[in-house]
Amino acid sequence: MPESGKPSRAPSRAAALAMYRRRARLYDLELALFEPIRDKAIERLALRRGETVLDVGCGTGLSLPLLRRAVGAQGRIVGIEQSPEMIQQARERVEKARWHNVTLLCAPVETAAMPVRADAALFHFTHDILRRSEAVANVVAHLKPGARVVATGLKWAPRWAVPVNALVLPAALHSVTSLEGLGKPWSRLAEHLGRLEVSTTLLGAVYIASGRVAAGG
Repeated sequence: MPESGKPSRAPSRAAALAMYRRRARLYDLELALFEPIRDKAIERLALRRGETVLDVGCGTGLSLPLLRRAVGAQGRIVGIEQSPEMIQQARERVEKARWHNVTLLCAPVETAAMPVRADAALFHFTHDILRRSEAVANVVAHLKPGARVVATGLKWAPRWAVPVNALVLPAALHSVTSLEGLGKPWSRLAEHLGRLEVSTTLLGAVYIASGRVAAGG
């Protein structure tokens, strides 16, 4: 699927900050349709009690309850989010639940100083992050050998699925700053992990990709 006449430019941090400043209040409602995808993604992480997981681009913290349930009180969750407006809502969620094993970092993923080597990482609808090689590299550098990684998000459906792509385009323009790589959004992750298992849903408009860090690190 061509990029619909749009330039193939890199994601813009400034544009992303402005976009999520506008979306912060309604973000949870906007993603309600995709909650079953979140459930499947976290299930595929196969988290165990006591493990450490990175929630990359954690937004308002919608994944935190499911991640916390999976790793338990003895596990640890580190959420990374560059939008102050979004992460403030995540902080409020954590404080309300009184979770003491959740660390939230307000920083771009590519420069975030993650204080852990994690057992798993989740990229849920984080296209701009996945298209930044330095961001993906920083996450992988903070994962243990054999760590599980799951990524989800929008993608172009096959070329013949014109009605589906007519829906993907406005959804993408509402949530990402670059359409670059929307054919295979997981490709930069695959450069670090090797083979990924990729499945699609919603008529090919949404993907779930999973893989592991090489046992040798």
